[in-house]
Amino acid sequence: MVWRQQGVIFKIIIQMPKVKTNSSAKKRFKVTGSGEITFQKPFKRHILTKKSKTRKRNLNKKGLVAAPNKDFVMRLLRLK
Repeated sequence: MVWRQQGVIFKIIIQMPKVKTNSSAKKRFKVTGSGEITFQKPFKRHILTKKSKTRKRNLNKKGLVAAPNKDFVMRLLRLK
């Protein structure tokens, strides 16, 4: 697109916008070799004295994204 204004020529090159991955999703989710998406479970940062050992041990395990949410997370990570 080209237009003029008082002897100055303006040119605009129209390009498709870049598709960016969601930065917060990059930090929160990891894709395993088998294609599953894992995340770290919440409630393991502070106030750990009142939580039982069993509960804290279970929070150490990685969480898996459920099937209904998997498409949405994959779109955030630009895997789909």
